[in-house]
Amino acid sequence: MPTPQPVAAAADFDDAGATAQRQLVLAAARARHWQRCTRLTSLLLLAWLATTFCSAFFARELAGLTVFGWPLSFYLAAQGAALIYLAILAVYALAMGRYDRDFRQRDDHPGGTV
Repeated sequence: MPTPQPVAAAADFDDAGATAQRQLVLAAARARHWQRCTRLTSLLLLAWLATTFCSAFFARELAGLTVFGWPLSFYLAAQGAALIYLAILAVYALAMGRYDRDFRQRDDHPGGTV
């Protein structure tokens, strides 16, 4: 006589369905987080490129303008670009901290909206 197989309880199916739903929600949250990080990085790299390119490419035109007695092209090359790079780093650090914090909060609370 064959051995009877145990019948799965309804709670097991509900738990498996909830786990699968949780994994789908988490995968969607990860994809959104990655998309936000990639977009931020792309925008800040574009700002870095524009700062570097514009200060070198338009140096002759900017030489006619002065800031505190120095030609604007010299000022941008010596100090202005460095300050813009520092601002780019600060924006990246603050935004990524906020993005990561939002992702962790949504990850810790499965009932929250993602």
